[in-house]
Amino acid sequence: MSAQSKKLIVMAGQIASFFRPYPHDQAVRSIAEHINKFWTRKMRDEFLNLPEIRDGTSDPLLVAASKSIRAG
Repeated sequence: MSAQSKKLIVMAGQIASFFRPYPHDQAVRSIAEHINKFWTRKMRDEFLNLPEIRDGTSDPLLVAASKSIRAG
């Protein structure tokens, strides 16, 4: 895993941690909205192509949010 990929996972994990207390659907929606609004297309594409996101082994909130993150 590249340093950039590790950084994206850490950043996404911080976003998920912030929204974790929210009701599940709202947390998922808020995570996706935050990433869509503040991350570049390149960052979003790299995040969506991470093996742990694609195979569903990452944080369940991130995996669920990934379905609403815009790809480039």
